[in-house]
Amino acid sequence: MSLKCGIVGLPNVGKSTLFNCISSSRAQAANFPFCTIEPNIGSTTVPDERLNVLSKMCNPKRTIPATVEIVDIAGLVKGASRGEGLGNQFLANIRETDAILHVLRCFDDDNVTHVDGTVDPVRDKEVIDMELQIKDLETVTNRITKVQKQAQTGGDKQAKKALELLLRYKEVLEQGRNAREVKAENPDEIKLAKEFCLLTNKPVLYVCNVDEASAKSGNAYVKRVREAIKGEDAQLMVIAAKIESEIAELEDFEERKMFLEEIGLEESGVVRLIKAAYALLNLQTFFTAGSDECRAWTIKVGDKAPQAAGVIHTDFEKGFIRAEVIKYEDFVALGSESACRAAGKLGSEGKEYVVQDGDIMHFLFNV
Repeated sequence: MSLKCGIVGLPNVGKSTLFNCISSSRAQAANFPFCTIEPNIGSTTVPDERLNVLSKMCNPKRTIPATVEIVDIAGLVKGASRGEGLGNQFLANIRETDAILHVLRCFDDDNVTHVDGTVDPVRDKEVIDMELQIKDLETVTNRITKVQKQAQTGGDKQAKKALELLLRYKEVLEQGRNAREVKAENPDEIKLAKEFCLLTNKPVLYVCNVDEASAKSGNAYVKRVREAIKGEDAQLMVIAAKIESEIAELEDFEERKMFLEEIGLEESGVVRLIKAAYALLNLQTFFTAGSDECRAWTIKVGDKAPQAAGVIHTDFEKGFIRAEVIKYEDFVALGSESACRAAGKLGSEGKEYVVQDGDIMHFLFNV
């Protein structure tokens, strides 16, 4: 499973600086609107010290961490839903992502222009929200037109379910609220919601971009954002993107650590952001470990053993027989798979086993 996050926000709020912070690519970051024209795409590894420990213990030929794909989408402006600025193109880019990282400018700097002249992260948030809501309302209205006749005269049960959900979305969107406030009530609705691909139904993490002095505790702007999103099903984090991007350029690990400590942080913004994105999407990690390869795999919390097997290869899921499972803590304490087996710490699990974060797994299958 590959995680894809889209960075959005108004022009000049620090999106590309944040992208440079967390991606192995390097985006242009400049002080004028629409500096980013095509979306910059990069990837970063998911930080997990457990994989490093397993790699040292197994001494494999290769170690492969999980990755996150980051898309730096150009700055939206008021009217983007009608094609203003470079709007429609970028709304399509957002549609392809799993989650939205909504960057809000929470710092003062006379040298960095703001498209609306003043710094107001709550106003900026509302501008982006409105543009996404307008586009979603257009999508929902078009879908209603398509399914309404089928639902009312054609006796199509699936069309009726779709229409009921679409009408709930329409009511919320017309009130200037986000589609994610409508909760899918059963598996059919969950499937339909995914098919609709509504922009405001995507999980969102508000990233408050602050100055260096506010990196640890935030500031008055952050407090205002926190208050504004209180009723939303969303998360918030604080990052000083400019200083963090400079720290990320340092090659020496100890030097990076020292500079982070100077601004009062134990972990880099990259680590905190990826962890927050995982939590946002309800994701977790399991491992495969051996002399050939140690690897981290990403699955949903609640996935069962066959689904985890399918992340490695579809044949593993189709022909699933059982999974051999060792808890990470047991593997580290006992030192090897053979020692875990001898101590009775290797479990044989069937199709109903719910995978736990950190499980070390080996799958038996037959196709």
